Amino acid sequence: MTAEDYLNGQILLIDKPLHWTSFQAVNKMKWALKSKLNLPKKFKIGHAGTLDPLASGLLLVCTGKFTKKITELQGQPKEYTGTFFIGATTPSYDLETDIDQTFPTSHIDEALIHETVKQFLGEIDQKPPIFSAIKKDGVRLYEHARAGETVEIASRKTTIHEFEITRIALPEIDFRVVCSKGTYIRSLAYDFGKAMNSGSHLTVLRRTKIGNYNVKNALDVTLFEDSIVTN
Repeated sequence: MTAEDYLNGQILLIDKPLHWTSFQAVNKMKWALKSKLNLPKKFKIGHAGTLDPLASGLLLVCTGKFTKKITELQGQPKEYTGTFFIGATTPSYDLETDIDQTFPTSHIDEALIHETVKQFLGEIDQKPPIFSAIKKDGVRLYEHARAGETVEIASRKTTIHEFEITRIALPEIDFRVVCSKGTYIRSLAYDFGKAMNSGSHLTVLRRTKIGNYNVKNALDVTLFEDSIVTN
């Protein structure tokens, strides 16, 4: 693609590696495009939906005039796969923080797991994790959390379109979820454990689809610079 192609607008499918922030991925791409294609300083580029550093998978990156499509793309349903660890919780609901509580699991069997899935299909009320970037009183929730402050978090409506268990090897459960914008899979992990009278946290998360875009067609961000063809 030429510099003009990127300026006119592209939707680039990127496979974000584990431990990278979404900002780092976009920044690396922006630097590569500007340096290789001599794009203007005000060249626009942005992603359509943040992935946490502890998640990997599909990131849609829009360039040039297509940055206007970001809001529309953010509203598309998203598919995730991953792993819940049953019997323990963490303050962040994932591996960012250490286990703070353990719970019994001897009563949990496959029947209970599959029955619990049904409770989370359709529209649900969900509280975002305290370790999230949502703002309350002008301050991001994770800043309140790291300061040791207790904050009342309002629940929000979200929709789980599909939810299936793909592997049960307790204490681990693998899953696939298709959900609406604004769904926190970390909160789903926490709530799922609670619904089984136990605890749970998220140990693996990968975004596999956004709308009709599939991570199978995505390029590893570390290979993006080499994919840019200069004349």
